[in-house]
Amino acid sequence: MDNELKPMDAEQLRERAHKMVDFIADYYKNIEDFPVLSQVEPGYLRNLLPESAPHNPESLQSVLDDVQKKIFPGVTHWQSPNYFAYYPSNSSIAGFLGEMLSAAFNVIGFSWVTSPAATELEMIVLDWLAKLLKLPDDFLSSGKGGGVIQGTASEAVLVVLLAARDRALRRFGKDYLKKLVVYASDQTHSALQKACQIGGIHPENCRWLKADISTNYALSPNVLSEELSRDTARGLIPFFLCATVGTTSSTAVDPLPELGSIAKRHEMWFHVDAAYAGSACVCPEYRQYIDGVEEADSFNMNLHKWFLTNFDCSVLWVKDRHALIRSLSTNPEYLKNKASEAELVVDYKDWQIPLGRRFRRHLIPCLNDELQL
Repeated sequence: MDNELKPMDAEQLRERAHKMVDFIADYYKNIEDFPVLSQVEPGYLRNLLPESAPHNPESLQSVLDDVQKKIFPGVTHWQSPNYFAYYPSNSSIAGFLGEMLSAAFNVIGFSWVTSPAATELEMIVLDWLAKLLKLPDDFLSSGKGGGVIQGTASEAVLVVLLAARDRALRRFGKDYLKKLVVYASDQTHSALQKACQIGGIHPENCRWLKADISTNYALSPNVLSEELSRDTARGLIPFFLCATVGTTSSTAVDPLPELGSIAKRHEMWFHVDAAYAGSACVCPEYRQYIDGVEEADSFNMNLHKWFLTNFDCSVLWVKDRHALIRSLSTNPEYLKNKASEAELVVDYKDWQIPLGRRFRRHLIPCLNDELQL
């Protein structure tokens, strides 16, 4: 039967992949011709597609025709040179070529044994990047810390908040959850508020401290110190401080050296959210904006903003990977293996919320060398 469902062979893959690449190349060639913001009304697509899935396959050309006629009108073109909303989100040709390669492997690399190259390449590339940023050696995988790719900065701040919470509860006792307090400026990304909700931090113990024009909307160390004094006098327990390098609303930069000293004095976990502006700090002239990261327990930045990398690719470094593992590790019988049991390897399943993870685009630096980007 002509419409029988069969897997593509190698030659069909070549032919269709060329057609797909041509389609994408034409899209990028003409992207400036599209209105940046989609002009459709809510529910537009329902009237253009059938009520149920088709019974028979369609040709690739037919699918691409549908994409052009029905999907393109509903796309907001984030890669357009005329796009200036939210934050930088620029990918690259090398980025989606790396995406093609990792998609072809389709690795579910939750532990080292499931694909050693996926884990080891991620460790190596994130060490490279840490050195490029001149992060302290404590964040390198050769010591007690290391880096990991999370999906978004929201996931990064959640996992470190959970690690900080559990560290505090081990110290003070599990009944002290209601006394734990989080501190950040009111310019901090709402991801921290969501992390607090998920982590069971009482809403009344979340301190969103007012920042204003007098500090260029950065968190004032004096305001923080005053709030800490009030809370400790009431018997509350400060346990987590989040500083931002590049707030979403105004790109404000919190004073890391002063905040780090305060966090150290109060034995708080100090997290630096550089999701927005951290990428710029690979440039020597901007590295000053993360001076003080030496006192941080964790540091996060989004490669999918300024680093020409496809979404989603948010990198997180921690000084103590065992703090993450103690909070997030599960080890049922079906996941056990000799390398993990002997603690010879890193299993990234224990550094994140989900179990499964892709062979992510940490291949891209290798591609960039070849493509001279």
